[in-house]
Amino acid sequence: MKYRESEEMYLETILLLKKKKACVHSVDIANELEYSRPSVSRAVGLLQKSGYITMAQSGEIELTDVGYRKAMDIYERHRLITEALIVMGAEETVAEENACRIEHVISEELMETLKKFLHKTKE
Repeated sequence: MKYRESEEMYLETILLLKKKKACVHSVDIANELEYSRPSVSRAVGLLQKSGYITMAQSGEIELTDVGYRKAMDIYERHRLITEALIVMGAEETVAEENACRIEHVISEELMETLKKFLHKTKE
């Protein structure tokens, strides 16, 4: 379970960094997550092995199609959980912080329930 959470954190971070800047390198990920460079280097290698990212000779990291879809799914879960917690009365920073942890363990069934809940609150 811990590896999946870590993998998902890296993929989501790469996705969000790509939205901010054209080129993402391991050092950008290390700075964003406040992880050591060796830890990020190891994770990047594992993500490459899994087929989620590619790395150019220059060190630039790109999400593969599979990696992009997985990262978007993670980001969507994060966004929906954050929104649901805010609607239920949580402060934004608390909702954001907790969504970051919940997004890795929530079931698809519960995600569907949250989507329905949010849809009803918008009606």
